[in-house]
Parts: sequence; C-alpha cells; structure tokens
Amino acid sequence: MEFYTSPEAKAAGLPFSQAVRVGDVLYLSGALGNMPGKMELVPGGVEAETRQTMANIGAVLKANGLTFDDVFKCTVMLADMKEWAAFNKVYVTYFKPDRLPARSAFGASGLALNARVELECWAHVR
Repeated sequence: MEFYTSPEAKAAGLPFSQAVRVGDVLYLSGALGNMPGKMELVPGGVEAETRQTMANIGAVLKANGLTFDDVFKCTVMLADMKEWAAFNKVYVTYFKPDRLPARSAFGASGLALNARVELECWAHVR
C-alpha cells in the first residue's frame, strides 16, 4: 500500500490520507470544494463547490500520475438532492461522454464544512 497526502493537506492537519493506492487502484478520499490547505469552502454555491471539488480531485490524480480518464467509480454526496442537476452540469465536463465512471449518489446532511457536495473516486493505475 502507498499513502498520499499533499503538503497543503498535511499543513491543514487532516486526519486522513487524500488517497491510498492498493495494487492497481487509487482510492481517493471524499473531496470538498475547499481551497487547498484551507478549511473554508469556495463561495458561489453547489456549482462553484463542484468545480473546486473536481480541481482538488484532479490535483490528487495528477500527483499520482493519473487523469480523470483513469477514474472508474465515484460516490456523490449532496447536501440537497434538489441540486442534482446543478452538480451534474459541472461534473460531466470533466469526463469524456463515452467514459463516464460508474456512480452512486445520495443525499447527506452534515457534510464537513457545511459543504453542498462531497465526491469520492476510485481510479485505475496504469
């Protein structure tokens, strides 16, 4: 097993690894729409948070030599399922139309930092 935590996340003192590689799978922890190393969400609601969440995931993927093309499974947690369409509007722009990851989604109350969205992904390591 290999554990990954960025210097920004280490400085924030988060009690988990941002990703763990086991064999040919990289398991990413749930990501929020916070600026790296800061414990505050970007302003602008679910679409802005989704863009930042995807940027945060992209940074972890890149640090591990991967891209969104390598993501095969995502779990979406939304504070309000009524924001499903707004989330999807941003989410789908990060993937090729014929390579959308398998996905589960559910409504969740009390996400960290009062986030509107949290996203967990699994990626295949080539």
